[in-house]
Formats: sequence, structure tokens, C-alpha cells
Amino acid sequence: MAIQLLKFVAGFGWGGTERQFVNLGLGLDPARVAVRFGCLRSFGPLREELEASGIPIIDYDIASFKDVRAIAAQVRLARDIRRLGIQLVHSYGFYSNVFAIPAARLAGARVVASIRDMGVYLSRSQLRAQRWVCKFADHILVNATAIKEWLVADGYDGDRIAVIPNGIDLSRFAQPVDTGRLHSDLRLTPDTPLVAVLGRVSRMKGLEDFIAAAAIVAPRFPGARFLIIGQPSFTPRGRRITVDGSYENALTRLAARHGVQDRVIFTGFRPDVEQILPELAVSVLPSLSEGLSNTLLESMAAGVAVVATRIGGAPEVVQDFENGLLVPASDPDSLAEAISRCLDGPDFAAQLGRAARRRIVERYSMEQLVENTSRMYETMLEPGGDLRDLCASVVK
Repeated sequence: MAIQLLKFVAGFGWGGTERQFVNLGLGLDPARVAVRFGCLRSFGPLREELEASGIPIIDYDIASFKDVRAIAAQVRLARDIRRLGIQLVHSYGFYSNVFAIPAARLAGARVVASIRDMGVYLSRSQLRAQRWVCKFADHILVNATAIKEWLVADGYDGDRIAVIPNGIDLSRFAQPVDTGRLHSDLRLTPDTPLVAVLGRVSRMKGLEDFIAAAAIVAPRFPGARFLIIGQPSFTPRGRRITVDGSYENALTRLAARHGVQDRVIFTGFRPDVEQILPELAVSVLPSLSEGLSNTLLESMAAGVAVVATRIGGAPEVVQDFENGLLVPASDPDSLAEAISRCLDGPDFAAQLGRAARRRIVERYSMEQLVENTSRMYETMLEPGGDLRDLCASVVK
């Protein structure tokens, strides 16, 4: 009989956590796991993808824990869990963990809490709240060993923490082909070298370091362009989403101060990542803090040379000088040197890209994520199931 699972998330925006939430949920075999989705607020572009699947979404319509309806909504969640016969609740991220874990325990369901970053976006009180509420989860799931080590240092029980890395849908990158679409959209000649950061435009992504590195690289490679591909941060307000472009404006001014305002291009969000990645000469992850970046894995799956800061889960994927280059965080000079090495040696960059794709195919496929997570769910519900043995077998 299939496990009755409720996967719970805050919302369905364009983030790495939300993308993995959706991909895993849609990838589960219904004969093994019958999934439903729950959320605090049903907003964001990925909602339509879930709705098209026909899988039910339960929206609790809570925009803030200060909302007087929040406690009542938690009670309703507990009732829904019992009414629907949910055996296991899997929540993702701080807000979902704080909301769903108490309700799941009240209803008698087993609980998995996902933590997918190093807590840099949370206040001290929020970190304490998450640590406390996660004591009531049966297990904690993280996507990088670095996160597990950080949690253990913060007082979590390491025996209850499983590590299952992100998975990439390799069918999207089966035959990476340079279509020329990105160059055409930007009105650049096909031979223009493109160096890009992909991801949300936010301070922890290291974009100031990227622009500083671009200023160092630009004189040596006058034809190169430096792209920031992604949308600004947004804030949900009820059913509306307010986009905050202030940081992007600050980065534009920074590029002007460095004299590279004509070389740095903000493309905005691109839904066609798998089609434009093969056009990049270098994909850069200059983050100051990170769990395990989807864009890093996608770039590697597309066979693009990657330069990443040595933070979070990046060193678990990127083997320096074998399938990518690693540099210290907050070090524009080292970042510029690594980018220049790839631009100056296209054969070397191509070699890194081929090795990067092999790494993703071998260890970071969506099929592996689905299978490892399904086995975790099944083991949790087996009498006497020992997740510690399972963790040892699925860590990549």
C-alpha cells in the first residue's frame, strides 16, 4: 500500500527549495508514495505546474505568524492530516517547519523537516525557534554534508540528520546545444564570451564580488560580457507579489563605479535555462553562503565550466581543477583569476565542462533523488526501521 504523504512548503516561488520540492513531488511513484501538497500561501509561478499535475494542494492562507488565524490554521492542518489519513509530513524551510511540525505531531503523523541552507536568512530568535521545533521531527533532511555539520555544531542530533543531495532532471540537458538564443536576445555577436551568475538577485549571492571581478577581467577580455541572470527578491503580500528592485539598482551603480556598466547585463528571470546554459563560457557561483545550489548542478549538467566559491555544498560537488574551479568567498581577485583561466583556455574550460557533466550524471540525477527519498520514507514507516543505516547508504 502506498505511503500517504503530505509535502508542505511556504509557497511556490522561483527558488531552489521550491524547485526541488516540486520536482521531487511530481517524480514520486504513486504506487509507492501517494502525495498531497500543502502550503502557507498558494502563490508563485510553480503553482501552475503543480495544478496541472492534478495533485491536490491545500492552501492555509497564512501570510504571517502574527496573524491571529495562524493557530487556528495549525489546528485545521492537524485535522486535515487525520481526516486524509496522512502517515508522513515532509516540511521544507523555516516557516513550513515551524507551522507544520507541531500540527503533524498533534495529529500523530511521522515528520521529516528539510533544512536546505546555513541559516543566514534567519534571525537568532528564528534559529532558536527552528532548533526547538525540529526536536519534534522524527528526522531532519539536508542536501549537503556541510549543512549537517553546521546543524550538529548548533546542537542538533546528528543521528537524526539524513543527507540526500539535490537531483537534476537530466532529460532537460540530454544533448546540450548552443542555440544562440541568449546572444540573439542580448543583440550580441555569436562569438561574444558570456560569463554569468544565475540565481536570485540578493546580497548573499556574492554579486558585488562578481562585479568587482568583472572589472578585473574586462580589460584583458574586451569582448566578454558579464551577465546576472535572475529576478530581484520579492515579498508576497496576500495574493500579490511585490518585487524589490533596490538591490539591483545598487548593483547597477556599483558596475558604473567600476567602469563596467556597459559590460554587466541584468537579463532578468529566464525560464529557458537549459537552452541558454550551453552558450556560456563560464558559469559563476560567487555566493557568500549556500546549501547546495541548483544552478551549480544545472550548469555542470549542461557541460559548462563552473567557478564556485568554496562554501556550503559546492566543494562536495566541484573537485577543484577536475570538474570546475573553487575559490575563496569574498575574494574578487581569486574569482577574476579563475574566470580568466577559463576564458584564456577554452580547451581547458571544455575539459572541465565534460567532467562536470559526468559528475552530475553519476551522482546528482533526479532518479537518484527520488529513489533515495522514497527509501527514506519507507524506512521511517517500517517497524524498527533504522534511518542511520539508510543515511550511510545514500550520502553522495
